[in-house]
Amino acid sequence: AAWPVRLLMVETLSNLAVGFSVALSPAVLFYAFAGCVVGTLVGVLPGIGPLAGISLLLPATFGLDATKAIVMLAGIYYGAMYGGSTTSILMRIPGEAASVMTCIDGYAMARKGRAGAALAIAAVGSYVAGTLSVVALMFLAPPLAEFALRFGPPEYFALLLLGLLVLAYMSAGSMLKALAMAALGLLLGMIGIDQMTGYFRFAYGVVELGDGIGVVPVAVGLFGLAEILATAGLPTPPAVIKPKLRELLPSRREWRESAWPIGRGTVLGFLIGIIPGSAHIISSFVSYAVERKISKHPEEFGHGAVAGVAGPESANNSATSGAFVPMLALGVPSGPIPAVMLAAMMVHGVSPGPLLIKNQPELFWGFIASMYVGNVVLLILNLPLVGIFVNLLRVPYPVLYPSILMFCTLGVYAVNGSVVDVWIMLAMGALGYVLRKLDFETAPIVLGVILAPMIEMALRQSLAMSDGQYSIFVARPISATLLAVGLVLVLLSLKPLITKSLDWRARLAMAEKREELP
Repeated sequence: AAWPVRLLMVETLSNLAVGFSVALSPAVLFYAFAGCVVGTLVGVLPGIGPLAGISLLLPATFGLDATKAIVMLAGIYYGAMYGGSTTSILMRIPGEAASVMTCIDGYAMARKGRAGAALAIAAVGSYVAGTLSVVALMFLAPPLAEFALRFGPPEYFALLLLGLLVLAYMSAGSMLKALAMAALGLLLGMIGIDQMTGYFRFAYGVVELGDGIGVVPVAVGLFGLAEILATAGLPTPPAVIKPKLRELLPSRREWRESAWPIGRGTVLGFLIGIIPGSAHIISSFVSYAVERKISKHPEEFGHGAVAGVAGPESANNSATSGAFVPMLALGVPSGPIPAVMLAAMMVHGVSPGPLLIKNQPELFWGFIASMYVGNVVLLILNLPLVGIFVNLLRVPYPVLYPSILMFCTLGVYAVNGSVVDVWIMLAMGALGYVLRKLDFETAPIVLGVILAPMIEMALRQSLAMSDGQYSIFVARPISATLLAVGLVLVLLSLKPLITKSLDWRARLAMAEKREELP
């Protein structure tokens, strides 16, 4: 039984050697480096994100051969995952949607003078997760891709609904509050043109809302602008941080506290990445919720927990490799970014699918090897820049905060060239400020806005398949199992309320007995 496994290992390693011979050629190495640099810049700038970056730079690859083009676009993809953490940690502005969860504890670490440590942990976690997920991509692509194909609309709906329930269950506060915020996000996400009927809904005559409310203005408003408003309302502004050289690197305790979250984030991100949808975004939310739930000190989350940075940053980078599994093995994109990558491959005459590995091994294994190289390049790029980025915190607040506001406004406006997006950002900033005062978490709103179109489409497609019968969700084994897990989570969240109710009734009965005694 060991012989087939050994042969598979030898064959994989020999193929990888061929891939490295392609990836380490000067021309391919140059385009991998260029993609990583551009991706990092795309991630740092609020509002751009990997999808916009890849779409804008796709025409620039038309003169290249297929290998160089795909390597460069992949570099932009996971480079943006790296870069998005920088402004999240330093300014509480998500560089892109996958960095929303990093804002919470990354910025809190920065306020404690541990910005350098947070940036270093984010970079190393991203490197480890990216490298390990590429190893998994090599060995597990075909079987995992076949499993992902079993997900139809009912399974997809059940999975997304379970995702919302998991995040609400694992939130620090009330599950009801978290679900209320997620429901608000879902309502906001339904604004715009109905995908199935073309009906223009909830837009009140604002044509720019036809495509719906964008994730970028919502995230930047709820996090970046709300932070500015909250800080501006303080009687005295926070002290300007002047980090020392020795504080740029994480301590031993911080490395220890980040090791397991990086491992868990890698596994979670890769598995979630295979499932269709905005995997790199969802995985970071799930990872943060898991880390907070299993932590021995959950009260530290939101106040600078190292695991709150290490887990989500590892998960969103690992998910990028997971998303390539169905794309490379079966030619099925698992989200909008892999779809653009798939289009780029087809433009260059490559037919993705099961025969890609057999017909064009140099392209496939060169691409895999370039991901190893790209992760090393990103680590080399990002760690030396930590000292430069941290110096932003030396800027006095009367100068820094107006600059951040201008930065947010330009970034949000640049996405669609729409003033409406700027107004949405301002409205979300005001809403975020009020919700923070009322002790509501704002992250579920962002997740709701992201998931709303996907949940609605999956629900309506499922009902169209079953002629309006809701029984389709329990008739199919995978969706029924996912819904059953969600129901268990709801019941578990109700357990404290039931226990309190029983205790109250018992105390009431005891009080009545005392009154009856002579």
